[in-house]
Amino acid sequence: MAKLPLPLDELIRQYGPHAHYTPPGGWQHQEEPDALVATHCCFCGQQCGINLKVKNNRVIGFEPREEFPFNRGKLCPKGVKRYMQNEHPDRLLNPLKRTDRGFVSIGWEEALDSTVSEIKRIQKQYGRDAFAMLSGVSLSNEKSYLVGKFARVALQTKNLDYNGRLCMVSAGAGNKKAFGLDRAANSWEDIPLADVILVTGANVAECAPITTDYIWRARDRGAKLIMVDPRVTPLARTADIHLPVRPGGDTALMNGILHVVIERGWIDTDFIENYTSGFEAVKEAVAKYTPEVAGEMSGVDPTLIVRAAELWGRAKTSFLLHARGIEHHTQGVENVLSCINLVLATGRLGRPGCGYGTITGQGNGQGGREHGHKCDQLPGNRDIENPDHRKYIAEVWKIAEEEMPHKGLTAEEIIEAMHSGEIKGLLSLCFNPVVSLPDATFTKEAFNRVEHYTVIDFFMSETARHADIILPGSLHEEDEGTATSAEGRIIRLRKAVNPPGQARVDWEILLQIAERLGRGSYFPYRCVEDIFNELRVASKGGTADYYGVTYDKIERQQGVFWPCPTLEHTGTPRLYEDKKFYTPDKKAHFNAVEWKPPAEVPDAEYPIVLTTGRVVSQYLSGTQTRRIGGLVDQYPEPLCEIHPSLAKRLGIQHKDQVTVETRRGKVTLPANVVATIREDTVFIPYHWANEKSANLLTIRALDPVSKIPEYKACACRVFKAEG
Repeated sequence: MAKLPLPLDELIRQYGPHAHYTPPGGWQHQEEPDALVATHCCFCGQQCGINLKVKNNRVIGFEPREEFPFNRGKLCPKGVKRYMQNEHPDRLLNPLKRTDRGFVSIGWEEALDSTVSEIKRIQKQYGRDAFAMLSGVSLSNEKSYLVGKFARVALQTKNLDYNGRLCMVSAGAGNKKAFGLDRAANSWEDIPLADVILVTGANVAECAPITTDYIWRARDRGAKLIMVDPRVTPLARTADIHLPVRPGGDTALMNGILHVVIERGWIDTDFIENYTSGFEAVKEAVAKYTPEVAGEMSGVDPTLIVRAAELWGRAKTSFLLHARGIEHHTQGVENVLSCINLVLATGRLGRPGCGYGTITGQGNGQGGREHGHKCDQLPGNRDIENPDHRKYIAEVWKIAEEEMPHKGLTAEEIIEAMHSGEIKGLLSLCFNPVVSLPDATFTKEAFNRVEHYTVIDFFMSETARHADIILPGSLHEEDEGTATSAEGRIIRLRKAVNPPGQARVDWEILLQIAERLGRGSYFPYRCVEDIFNELRVASKGGTADYYGVTYDKIERQQGVFWPCPTLEHTGTPRLYEDKKFYTPDKKAHFNAVEWKPPAEVPDAEYPIVLTTGRVVSQYLSGTQTRRIGGLVDQYPEPLCEIHPSLAKRLGIQHKDQVTVETRRGKVTLPANVVATIREDTVFIPYHWANEKSANLLTIRALDPVSKIPEYKACACRVFKAEG
């Protein structure tokens, strides 16, 4: 008789919570699935296609989805193991209520009634804006749209924001200033056609591995690669030029490259004169950023700045990519604009092999910032303070324009207001700020001060432990919908299984709360496609125009690139081919920017720069990936990356326990002594919680425009831990 697999509880008892069962005979002897569901990975903005294998309402494995054009069957380590979260014993199965004895299971009626009772009490006592909402951009487009409408129409609060505030807002603000539109200018298919690729602030090989394939396809045909990063990341090891910028020196570096490009005459005068504005101001601003001056400000050898300018300036085609490394700064928007200035000066937009893109970090970081769950935004990437925009959306939502709240607080500002007592209650959906926001001690204090907190999530996150009511929501594979990839490609998410136990689909939970608030008539949706069809109308005429997109068109075309304004339109993979931009004057706008230091610079007391980032096997706050054994095994705990020269000076050896301390807190971690980091900088990944959280150290300084926190630079000291 064949040996039966161990029951899950026995498996966990013997092998720990990250164990998973491999059938006798290995992979090829897995159970035959009942269905193969074509959908997408739930991690990162690439949104790779994947086929989920389903049996008895369980996701039991995956197969490559080779027909999806972006990844053509390839997946990164997270994608390969993403299906394993579905069966984790930590999955929330019932509503929970905090008591003196800890959390206890309750029924849905009690959970929803308790939540709504507290919303009403707080808003009656303190005002509508005293109750806030935070959500995440791992949500589908439909849920992102619904959250924006729900907060403003059901909760009737202005204080709504999302965890994309920690991700793409600097890129979005910079793109809108320069182009009038917030989207990568090209599909990734233009990357292999480029003669030079410049990647700044993006550890592509670990954070967006499938994008590496596009870069290597360009290199196979002779393209040159320039990498800008304080660390010699895996892709930087293969680059033609690596510019080891000091964290916070990005604007100075890009201004220095542009200085050389202008001085040598490698600019596109015709493009500048006919299709842009503001160049003379930029030319004047960068005149003082000689390679020597830019090198001093950025920490990069001036000869490398000249070499990078020579590669970029002489090229016929080029592609510039950036990500959080230049955006997580108090100068994040200006860093983005300094990159765009270089692209505009050489006129390389709107034709094959010429492009610019922002590598989106979160699962729906692109679509999630387009349709309304930002504090300053309405669907279609409209401005919540624009009277015409407000009037149009109010008509779609069937409310009076004066009923619509105005701009509220951003994510970090909401936490500040919770800490100060201005905000008394909170509802959150798929956001783990206790791990992901800077200065974690302050964040925890803020959650302990609110009078009521309800969370919707599928695992007990570190933030959920602070909740009064926990409502079990849905995983990516438990609902229908759409998402929008880093390229601007709208794709279909397919339901593979039902939520387990008493868990419910997120959008249905929000509708049930709206009904109890007496606002249910504004949310007459019977299915997810109903929400999408309203989103289409709400986005019509906006810069992020989805009106011509239908579920059927997405299926037929393997995705649709927005803008897609009519049903006959097939989408827009490459923007600006007609040299018309989305600004009022239809021109691209140069923006002169000056380098400024980070909010906190090294001094005698804290002489080292701390920067943070990601590793290949983990995702954001780790709520999902820290529950997948194979991914935990790849990188079990955070390490402090430190250069051998700095380690020797501090008496630290590889794998020693070291303490990293800032003015906000300290953590003790193993040292990872490597020559692939600047001597004045240490690096810690941020996916872990509690005493291993990098965000115990980071600073609550914000970019004045985007309000993104400065995760990439603060002052610290490092010493060998006692004992």
